[in-house]
Amino acid sequence: MSTVTLHDASTIEVEIHGEGPVLLLPVNPEPVEGPQAEAMRAWGADPALGHTLVEGLRDAFTVVAFDYEGHVLANPKPETLTPANITRDLLAVADAAGADRFAYYGYSWLALSGLQLALRTDRLSALVMGGFPPLGGPYVEMLRVTEATHEMALSGPPKKAPQASQAGDWSSVEVTLSTDQTRQFVTLYEDLKGFDDRVVQERITCPRLCFAGSADDIEYDERWGGVRVGIASAIVGRRTEIESLGWDVTVLEGLDHMGAMQPPAVLPVVRPWLEAKISR
Repeated sequence: MSTVTLHDASTIEVEIHGEGPVLLLPVNPEPVEGPQAEAMRAWGADPALGHTLVEGLRDAFTVVAFDYEGHVLANPKPETLTPANITRDLLAVADAAGADRFAYYGYSWLALSGLQLALRTDRLSALVMGGFPPLGGPYVEMLRVTEATHEMALSGPPKKAPQASQAGDWSSVEVTLSTDQTRQFVTLYEDLKGFDDRVVQERITCPRLCFAGSADDIEYDERWGGVRVGIASAIVGRRTEIESLGWDVTVLEGLDHMGAMQPPAVLPVVRPWLEAKISR
C-alpha cells in the first residue's frame, strides 16, 4: 500500500495487486462491513464490489486499486473537482505505481473521468467505460440533477429520504450529504456543460470499450431536476456510430445502472476484452 498526494494536497491510499499489464481501477479494494454493508445489500449493491473486481483481475493484470469515489466524499473538492484535476489525480496514482502505460476502467462518473483522461494523456493502453456513453453523454441532464441535489443540501436534509446506493446514482442520494460534497459534482458537470464528445473522438486512439445495462435509463422527478438520463438509450440508439468511431460496445440485457456495475456482470465483459487488447 502506498499514499498518493492529489491535486488539493489531500492523500489517498493505493493498493497494488498481481502481475502483468497495469490496470488503474478506481474502486474500494476493501470489503465494506457492518451496518453500511447491510444498507448496500438492501439496495442490491455488493459491499465487496471493489475487492471482488480486484480478485477477478489480479491473476492477469497488475491492478492498481484506489477508492477515488470514497475519497472525494470523505475529502470534498467543492471548487476543484474538474476533469483536468481528476486527470491530474489519476496520473499521480499511475506515477506512484510506476506505470508509464496503463489501462483504465471506470463506471458511471468515473467512466466519464476516464474519457477525460484519454483526452489529456497518451499513456493509456486501453480504456473501458461502464455505465456512461462515450457519445451523446447526458452532461446537461446531470448538471440539472446535481444542481437540484446541491439545492436540497443547502436547504437541509429532508425528513425522510433513501440512502444513497452510490455516489453517481443521484435519484437515490440521501441529501444528508454536505453542501461541499454535493457542490463538487456541480463543479464537475458545470465544467463539462459545453463539452462535445463527438468532436473529440478522433483524439482517442487507444483500444476502447463501452458497456451498459439495457435498462439503464433513469427518470428523475421534479425534485431532482425533472430530467431523463439516458445511458442505455444513448449507447443502443447510437451503437453503429459509436462502433464506427472505434469503440467496442456491449449491452447487458435487462440490467439497470446498479446491476451492470456488479462483478458478475463486469468481469465476463471486461477481463477477456482487456486480455485481448493489452499485450504482456
